[in-house]
Amino acid sequence: MTDGLRRTLGTLDLTLLTIGLVIGSGIFIVPAVVLRSSGGSMGLALGIWVVGGILSLLGALTYGELGAMDAGSGGLYSYLRDAFGPWLAFLYGWTLLLVLATGSVATLAAAAARYFGEFVTLGPVAQKLFSVAMIAVLGVVNVLSTRKSATLQNAATAIKVSAILVMSGLLFALGSGGPPAAPAADSPSFMAGVGLAMISVLWAYEGWQYTTFAAGEALDPQRSFPRALVLGTLILIGLYVLANVAYVAALGGARVAASERVAAEAVTTVVGPTAGRLVAGAIMISMFSAALSIVITAPRVFYTMARDGLFFRKLAEVHPRFGTPAFAIVVGTLWAMVLAATGTFEQLLTYVVFIGWIFYGLGAIAVIILRHKRPDAPRPFRVPGYPVTPIVFTLAALAIVGNTIATRPRDVALGLLVVALGLPAYLIWRRKK
Repeated sequence: MTDGLRRTLGTLDLTLLTIGLVIGSGIFIVPAVVLRSSGGSMGLALGIWVVGGILSLLGALTYGELGAMDAGSGGLYSYLRDAFGPWLAFLYGWTLLLVLATGSVATLAAAAARYFGEFVTLGPVAQKLFSVAMIAVLGVVNVLSTRKSATLQNAATAIKVSAILVMSGLLFALGSGGPPAAPAADSPSFMAGVGLAMISVLWAYEGWQYTTFAAGEALDPQRSFPRALVLGTLILIGLYVLANVAYVAALGGARVAASERVAAEAVTTVVGPTAGRLVAGAIMISMFSAALSIVITAPRVFYTMARDGLFFRKLAEVHPRFGTPAFAIVVGTLWAMVLAATGTFEQLLTYVVFIGWIFYGLGAIAVIILRHKRPDAPRPFRVPGYPVTPIVFTLAALAIVGNTIATRPRDVALGLLVVALGLPAYLIWRRKK
């Protein structure tokens, strides 16, 4: 499959892209939630982080087969289209544009603005202006060059990975530890606590799926794409486990479980109060890297939708000079700026973020469907452990969705309404086509 985009991304680029997409603020905050939900057992908490990483790895292996077989832009959108039909793929692309990708970029930009407030005092209006300006810069960089965007992303991801490694080293070397965590009097039952911890961990690992959107710009995608997904996920598991152990080495289990900002508290305790700014800077770079990764990848879905005749035709054009899907990038960037300026992304993401996991699970099922629909298609990479691997990942996705339905039924109903609004839009585009 050829789609007019320049293939400039190698295995290293895709690996760092995967890592950059996943590491946002989660590893700096979520470990406390996981340890509390695990009843204060550090061994159980680490086990949950490892199991969550393995489940993500199963998904990466599954998508590795799809990406190596398809090798075009659009990633998960294309897999859903080929397995289930264009209507389901359109609903995914619709939700991605309306909320999932653009809302995530707006959220990351807003969070970066808040952390920038550690260095310069910003009022509410100034924070929104900072967020909008940051998104605009990301859009311009991506329009001008995929290669330069990837280079900037590689540097930003390398910085935040180095920050985690340096932070962990300091916490190990200088931390004195503390008492182990004790179960809280109102702690949930064992199984409920483990379930809550696993959901939190899977959220922290979420994001690697976006790498599939950039497969159309990968060099030798049949080999580089699955390698990058698997290698990136393995590195993430190692980083997450290392950071969790380092927090306990610095604070002890009890303080980790009670902390609301565990990374900042651990570094401040070990290094001193001025070190809080270092953590804020690292988190801000992490936010920038994650937002940049989304702006690099998500517009490739809008571009592919337009090529399929399911979106504005202009978005299917490749810029003659820059070789990028410039119009698709501009549309996604502008909408993310609107969400950041108005603050509506917080409500929208609350309603629909769980819906992404419905599509992730369907993407794994697509492997099984396409094995039957296209038995003779070239598959230079085949998912190990088929069909158990995609089925287990799908069950993990269903667990997240089921937990959301049980705990937030009102948000689920509103989220499904947002997605359902895409059905009349799909019919309009199909009629035009």
